[in-house]
Order: sequence, then structure tokens, then C-alpha cells
Amino acid sequence: MDRLAAMETFVYVVETGSFSAAARRLNIGQPAVSKTIAQLEARLAVRLLLRSTRGLTPTEAGLAFFERAKRAIEEADEADNAARGTASGLSGNLRICAAVTFGRMHIVPHLGPFLEQNPELTIDLILDDRNVNLVEEGVDVALRMGSLSDSGLTARKIAECRRVVLGTPAYFEKQGEPACPADLSQHQAVVYSLGGGANWQFNKGGEAQPATISGRIRVNAAEALRESVLAHLGLTIASQWMFAPELASGMVREVMSDWALPNQDLWAVFPTGRMASAKARAFADYVQALMAANTSQKAMMLLAEQAKALKMGYE
Repeated sequence: MDRLAAMETFVYVVETGSFSAAARRLNIGQPAVSKTIAQLEARLAVRLLLRSTRGLTPTEAGLAFFERAKRAIEEADEADNAARGTASGLSGNLRICAAVTFGRMHIVPHLGPFLEQNPELTIDLILDDRNVNLVEEGVDVALRMGSLSDSGLTARKIAECRRVVLGTPAYFEKQGEPACPADLSQHQAVVYSLGGGANWQFNKGGEAQPATISGRIRVNAAEALRESVLAHLGLTIASQWMFAPELASGMVREVMSDWALPNQDLWAVFPTGRMASAKARAFADYVQALMAANTSQKAMMLLAEQAKALKMGYE
């Protein structure tokens, strides 16, 4: 039995959750996958998978083997890449996890150039607002926002974004614009429980002022927050990332821009206990450069708008 091939088969079974899905990825028959796993368990003299009507679940020994087998496959891929030379790009499969809205808006549209740079690479993209277990889900790199609750994670900050108070012009025309944090108590807000909640700390020129937003709608998904705000149901506090297209088009407008809120950080998070693979590091670098370019472009647009406003004021 080819040990590396058996490891790869087992990793695919765990990642896909079934023999048939792993067979399709490997382009072999399902009986061959079943036979390989049986031979692997016999050689190791340990049960790696629990089989039930709900599917396949790795045992404790299976999870430990999965983690090390995945690492061995990645190191073998990197050895191949090193032998071929860096010009050949990365290869194998890269499993990425990101929040649903952020991934849809800022990652999926930009996967094309990354894949073009690495024609032998395939990507599994998991969009999930939960902080999934990276080892259990077989994730190579996760993109997470905000503060990291688990201090044991291997993480690298790759970007940050301003949080702002925003709403639609129609909402502000009807309800008026808040000028300071105290005014927020007079407004209907859409509260995003996963994005900071209702309590915020504003700052202006060294002056700190707390504020609590409230309203009749509270959501736990970014898509629901976006749709509620775009339906003129209230203002909200969110990162500029979440409403980037609408801020650019004028569908939503920032208010209280002279009051600062804590920035939202973007982190590349890697499975704890092992070195991040070259694929995971390269993708994190790519996203970091992508977000930096977006920030620079937004800054240039803002400067252009300010210059235009100043010119109009002099005329």
C-alpha cells in the first residue's frame, strides 16, 4: 500500500464526509476508497472512522492521524514545488473559511487571479459565520474579523477597516441625522449581535463617549443586517467592508464621521500546532495585498472628492 496515497485518500474522506465524494475528487471508484481505508485501519490496528446512517465521523485517533496526514501531504507538495522551482506555482488543494458576506463580497470575486497564478491549485471555500474548528473541518486558513477569543490560535493580522454609523438617504430624510453619540438613542437601529452588539465607545479629539443603540430589529447574520438597512428600517454601525458597494454608489451614507469607532481587524488564522502551509501563507499574503489595494483606492477616491469639494467652494 502506498502510504502517502492512503493518507491522501483518508484526508479527502474526512474533508468531504463520505467515501463517494472522496472517490469523485480522486477520480477513482468508491470500492477502491473503502478498500484503502480498511487497509489503513488494519495496518494501524486502530479504528479511524465511525460509520453511521448520518455519515462518517473521525475517531479521536482519526483526528490525530488526519492532522498529521494532512501535514505530510502538504510537505510533500511543497517538496515537489521546491524541486520544480517557484515558477510552477502552488499545487494541491487549499481549504479556506471566511464569513459569508465578507467572502461573497471581497474574496469570491478575486479568486480568479490567484488561481491563474497557480494553475495546479484547487480551492475549497467554506462560507460560514461560525468560528469553525479548523482541524476538524480540515481548514488550511480562515479569515476572521474582530477580536480573537481563542488566544491559542496561530493568527496574523492582515488588514483593518473603519467602523462607521450609516444608513440610507431615505432613512435620514425621514428621521434626521444624528450629530453625536447621544443622538443615537433617538434613532431606530438595526443591531448586529455578531458585529459588536448594541454598546459602543466613540472618540473625538481624545474625548470618549459611550453610546447604546437600540431598535426593533436585531440580527445575527450580516446579510440580514444589509437587507434591513437597505430596506430603510434603521441605521446601523458596521465596517465599511460590509457596505462597500453601497457607500461607493451613495445607496447608504456615513454620518457622524468626526466621531471615531474602534477599527475592525481582519486576521488570517491557521491551525494551531503546525506551521502554516505555503499555500495558506500565499493566500493570506494575497488577501493582505488585495485589502491594502482596496484601502488605497478608497483613500484616493476620498481625497479626490475632498479636492473637488474644495474647488467648488473656491469658485
